[in-house]
Amino acid sequence: MLLFGISLAPIIFIVSFIYLKDKYQREPLIHLVISFLLGAVMIIPAIFGELFFDKLGLIKGGEWWVTLFECMIGIALIEELVKYIVLRFYIYPRKDFDEPFDGIVYAVTISMGFAAIENIMYVFGNGGIQTGILRMFTAVPGHAMFGVLMGYFVGLSKFSGHRGKSFFLRMFGLVAAIIPHGLYDFFLFRTNKVAWFVIMAILVLIIGIYLSFKAMRIHQNNSPFMSKEPEVS
Repeated sequence: MLLFGISLAPIIFIVSFIYLKDKYQREPLIHLVISFLLGAVMIIPAIFGELFFDKLGLIKGGEWWVTLFECMIGIALIEELVKYIVLRFYIYPRKDFDEPFDGIVYAVTISMGFAAIENIMYVFGNGGIQTGILRMFTAVPGHAMFGVLMGYFVGLSKFSGHRGKSFFLRMFGLVAAIIPHGLYDFFLFRTNKVAWFVIMAILVLIIGIYLSFKAMRIHQNNSPFMSKEPEVS
């Protein structure tokens, strides 16, 4: 029970935090629950994709650019793409996605579903309490940050009013999640060769979290429902 608590506590906190940040028109809980569960399920195709790259042995290569390639393509692209698929094809068409901030809410919820299973796997696999506590302040907020950055642009895309611009914004959102994700993993994987890269990984998190709060404020301030009382679904 303790390991489950450590694994899921940061997930519950972040989902609740983002839900409460949606001050003006909160989302139906059923869509949030389904989004979370779909995010959790999508770890299955992500694992198969990452196992394929792992068999290539690239991440263990000596060259920095080889590690960077695998972190960007073999990890970040795969994980963010499976999250994006849920966001694009389950949430995006729904009428309840009725303001840009909803992109952030749903993207983070999907990411936290994914992170919940990943966290359980790491903690119960061989990490234990120490790994759970470490990930509570690093990997889990990282997944949330990637979700905010993706959701911010997907929210803009939904209400852009132009098909070409909408597609561009969605792709930009996907890239905006992939780049910090890939860089964070790259710096961690290279700490065995450059010890101070751990500082760079933390810096990626700090900058990403700062940008995430800024993105949330922008969508909050531009909400079409600002003049209404908050709704609770």
